[in-house]
Amino acid sequence: MKLKLTVLALLLAAGQTFAQNKVMVTAHRGDWRNAPENSLRAFELATAMGVDIVELDLNITKDGILVIMHDQTIDRTTNGKGKPADYTLEEIKKFGLRNGLGRVTRNTIPTFKEVMLALKGKPVMVNLDKSYPYYREAYAVLKETGTLKQAIFKAEVTYPILKERYTTLIDSITYMPVVNMDKPDARAVINDYLQHMKPWAFELNFKTDTSSILKDNKFIRKTGARVWLNSLWASLNAGHDDDLAVEEGNKNDSWDWLLAHGATVLQTDRPRELILYLESLHLRKKPLQK
Repeated sequence: MKLKLTVLALLLAAGQTFAQNKVMVTAHRGDWRNAPENSLRAFELATAMGVDIVELDLNITKDGILVIMHDQTIDRTTNGKGKPADYTLEEIKKFGLRNGLGRVTRNTIPTFKEVMLALKGKPVMVNLDKSYPYYREAYAVLKETGTLKQAIFKAEVTYPILKERYTTLIDSITYMPVVNMDKPDARAVINDYLQHMKPWAFELNFKTDTSSILKDNKFIRKTGARVWLNSLWASLNAGHDDDLAVEEGNKNDSWDWLLAHGATVLQTDRPRELILYLESLHLRKKPLQK
């Protein structure tokens, strides 16, 4: 009880006005601890767990099919070598995805279409990382599968650059700007988006945690946009990360800190643990599925 009161005190001190069931959880590359990263199974397991969002990475084959692959090559995550663009879909499907121990499994590289059809109609959104070069192709798949409302497009570009490249498309998609808090123009980038769009959220990344926007981002939240913070790699959150919370048991300087600094969406490599913790604080949108 003392810990819960401490967390709530932090939230109130930071000007947070969380209603019950407020914070959304995003599973980074799906449930990769129990299935190969970016595999169809990893996304299905994370969805069954009860996460609100799964994150995936888009790439493209030689014959123009969108597939899910984080790296520019398939070397690390499969028993193949080279770029996805070196292979047709039929050829790339012959490789097996590796699990966390490096063992080759029977899971193959999924197509974007396969993932969206598998998650269609389920209470989960899909965050499209590394998608900026492929917005038009992704949009076509989403329209074909009837899943456009489940997808979140994102990019670390300014509004003028986005508008120039995707002039007509941006009015038809759910969009989240990615903003580097360490850059001096971060506030200007955010304000420009708020002036011209209604972003679903802002993903705020930072190696140092001194930005005034982190101390007070109510100007974002009052527009209805969410504040997306990452609790995975320390390089995205100045060390307020999952491992600190789970391996060292220090939630005060990790998850609690991120909540106190405005997070209404947390992307994590520890979705099960984070969901349980948020449930204990009555800050979950939906309960963990057993």
